[in-house]
Amino acid sequence: MCDPTKSAALQAAKAKYDEKVEKVLQKIPERKKEFVNTSGIPVQRVYTPLDMEGFDYLEKLGLPGQYPYTRAVQPTAYRGRYWTMRQYAGFGSAEETNERYHFLLKSGQTGLSVAFDLPTQIGFDSDHPLAQGEVGKVGVAIDSLWDMERLFAGIPLEQVSTSMTINSPCAVLLAMYLAIAEKQGIAFDKLRGTVQNDILKEYSSRGTYIFPPRPSMRLITDIFAYCTGEVPQWNTISISGYHIREAGSTAVQEVAFTLANGIAYVDAAIKAGLKVDEFGPRLSFFFNSHLDFLEEIAKFRAARRLWAKIMKERFGAQDPRSLMLRFHTQTAGCSLTAQQPLNNIMRTAFEALAAVLGGTQSLHTNSFDEALALPSELAVQVALRSQQVIAYETAVADTVDPLAGSYYLENLTDQIEAKAQEYIDQIDRLGGSVAAIEQGFVQKEIGAAAYRYQQEIEAGSRIVVGLNKFQVKEEEKPKDLLKVDPEVGDRQVARLKELKSTRDNAQVAQALATLKEAAQGDANLMPPILAAVKCLATLGEICDTLRGVFGEYEAPALV
Repeated sequence: MCDPTKSAALQAAKAKYDEKVEKVLQKIPERKKEFVNTSGIPVQRVYTPLDMEGFDYLEKLGLPGQYPYTRAVQPTAYRGRYWTMRQYAGFGSAEETNERYHFLLKSGQTGLSVAFDLPTQIGFDSDHPLAQGEVGKVGVAIDSLWDMERLFAGIPLEQVSTSMTINSPCAVLLAMYLAIAEKQGIAFDKLRGTVQNDILKEYSSRGTYIFPPRPSMRLITDIFAYCTGEVPQWNTISISGYHIREAGSTAVQEVAFTLANGIAYVDAAIKAGLKVDEFGPRLSFFFNSHLDFLEEIAKFRAARRLWAKIMKERFGAQDPRSLMLRFHTQTAGCSLTAQQPLNNIMRTAFEALAAVLGGTQSLHTNSFDEALALPSELAVQVALRSQQVIAYETAVADTVDPLAGSYYLENLTDQIEAKAQEYIDQIDRLGGSVAAIEQGFVQKEIGAAAYRYQQEIEAGSRIVVGLNKFQVKEEEKPKDLLKVDPEVGDRQVARLKELKSTRDNAQVAQALATLKEAAQGDANLMPPILAAVKCLATLGEICDTLRGVFGEYEAPALV
């Protein structure tokens, strides 16, 4: 990055610049005594080739589509096709959500992304006492194959890519999706999509877990093994940093804890008898795009390079596809404000642009009213349009990794990678991600970062426009917010009652008994779960069967 023959001249020029700056500072002090990004990395006044001493282009960057994949996982990136444009959607009943899907597809969305309600996420049917008041509120309620059929009515599954944000009961929801594909006459090898299936971040950051970590890891590797043989185009996990960041982590922690979880999943799959290059190409990731624009771009590039090294050097992967960190991005929900919500349109657009400049393969943009309620159709359309404007009007997708070579960006990419590696090394010393979570290490680190960030906002050292500066008097009740019909729960309960009275209950009991026997042994659990789903066993019945074998997880007290 710096010609050694001109280094002395550059150092002299920099020294003169520094002298001039000192004189300027006497008249015009800088805005802050210290500039740091959200990860606490100091930001220098200016970056030059002197900050890139020893930088080896081929080692650090290479060319797009080549190891270490810093610049992109595909040689031509968006010049061939744009990223998949998704909008995370799900609320109320399956029929209501299905209407939203058809609206989004007509608006130009290129992939579906399913949000499930809280009871579904933790394996309870809508008639469970703990589900009361929560049915359909933060996502769509799915109790049985009947609901899944209604959810995807009129949508040809072989023509769309479907992402499902589901973790602990992931095997059950995936089985339902496979069952409706079978009913549509679609071969499993034609299906494309992703299940999140990332339980470790639930214990540290989100909380929608059911079973203890170790049986949960078994379910995950069973999905790996089953899909490798039966659903080869399916991404069997989306290793998620998104929720880690939403819980309050820094960008460095997001990279470190996500990749450490990835290491744990690869370890578990290998111990289960799979070869790394059998499942490695179908691993995918899910990251947050926050507001520190250049830090986010550097974060994505650092994560790509670090994962390539991990898979090559730690696990000996040979297939180039196993080395590629392919990821979906969602803009930061935690950055949205209820105050002056139209400002969220700009926040989301900048975050989306950072994700594109960072090389995402898939993108969801949050809606401006999500700090107040589930998104309205207008807000969803504006959010999708922000992606389309970036794609079709800004021209940033016309060249691969356009910010490569920026002295600041390359320096920051290196620093994020190095600091993330320090965290990974520390987690290794604790015994890996599962052990680090069980000991509360990850939770404490995220909690401390979240507390620091909130302190900065409350002290006014971190400005959030409309929240702690530039406030205006606003209407008390914003208009046109989406409200879920409170009768959704009653309708779901009635539908469950109908299902249980009309299905073959003896067949369901036999299927659940077969599943229990398989769970007590070491057989792959996907086939008996699929069989149970097809004979109309409910989500709650299947999860209760597994609860009876695996038990339930209780989070430890953190001191």
